[in-house]
Amino acid sequence: MRLVIARCSVDYVGRLTAHLPSAPRLILVKADGSVSIHADDRAYKPLNWMSPPCTLKEEPATEGADGGTGHAVWTVTNKAGERLIITMEEVLHDSSHELGVDPGLIKDGVEAHLQELLADRMETLGEGWTLIRREYPTAIGPVDILGRDAEGTTVAIEIKRRGEIDGVEQLTRYLELLNRDPRLAPVVGVFAAQEIKPQARTLATDRGIRCVTLDYDALRGTDDDKLRLF
Repeated sequence: MRLVIARCSVDYVGRLTAHLPSAPRLILVKADGSVSIHADDRAYKPLNWMSPPCTLKEEPATEGADGGTGHAVWTVTNKAGERLIITMEEVLHDSSHELGVDPGLIKDGVEAHLQELLADRMETLGEGWTLIRREYPTAIGPVDILGRDAEGTTVAIEIKRRGEIDGVEQLTRYLELLNRDPRLAPVVGVFAAQEIKPQARTLATDRGIRCVTLDYDALRGTDDDKLRLF
């Protein structure tokens, strides 16, 4: 991972245009090729970003005809031709760090058990549903469960003990990647949790993701044998 702190301005050129005026910002360049620009607020959410696959071209500062020095320019281009143009006015820090292979998120016991139970009982999501694989790998982490519905459509299932907006965003990123694979596409999503917050349910519904409330006791066979669907 490369960390750059610089005073810069940023222009996005694509389906629309957007401009970030000059200010000190953190630029993250990750091993997967993604580039994101951050301010010193908004928690983890970037001001602008370019998801992989994309390319980064760095043009050094050049001397102008009047003898003045221009600014270095980074151009990040994705496969759709959209561009992030970062004009570097002053670089305050530039370092690279090898993080190695990440072991991934270790789920707590309840989430792990829910995943195991649901994978063994895919028919509780619908008649004719089948399992492809648990922990299906993607470039940004494993999908909890990948399966198929009765019509043969590929389904990515994200399981949480408590379903919040972050979980919906996570599943959205998985779906974006999985739908690039012609062997799997089209891929639809199911967001499953013991409790789903109203805001998460609204966001999931808006993105065409089905929400399922899981009954842990029913899955274990100690309650009625039904999932509650809302």
